[in-house]
Amino acid sequence: MSLSFFPILPEHQDLLWNFLHIALWDPPPAGLRPLETLQLPPVRIYAENWGRASDIGVIANMEGEDAPIGACWMRLVPDGMRLAYIDEQTPQLGIALLPAYQHKGHGKAMMLAALDAARQRGIEQVSLTVHPQNPAAGMYSSCGFVQTDIRNSYLLMQVKL
Repeated sequence: MSLSFFPILPEHQDLLWNFLHIALWDPPPAGLRPLETLQLPPVRIYAENWGRASDIGVIANMEGEDAPIGACWMRLVPDGMRLAYIDEQTPQLGIALLPAYQHKGHGKAMMLAALDAARQRGIEQVSLTVHPQNPAAGMYSSCGFVQTDIRNSYLLMQVKL
């Protein structure tokens, strides 16, 4: 089955909230965080009022599926907001796949599509943070991200586009 990607638009706001919730990864045995976590200012900054001129992201669809299976998005956030802040020109990346589609290569394809969209918009670099126990860190490296720091025990990773 093949994947296709389309841009995240303002009308996808509810979908983006769902994927942000999945993206809030904690090491096992922890499950998903409570939905109320999405209302916290340091969390909601990544998704609220999606559709700013600088917002970039893709939604992944799997051939034969009725609903999107994942999203990868980037957003500029104000100085000092969140662990992945580098500067005013470097967007912070979030990514999530529905659990049934994880660990099958779909995340890498989706991330590369999102990074390509960022490159086409003239973005020079992108940052993210990842828990050191998150197996996705290896996938991020395979997409060109390099660890540049440790912030509050999370790995800060950057990719130059």
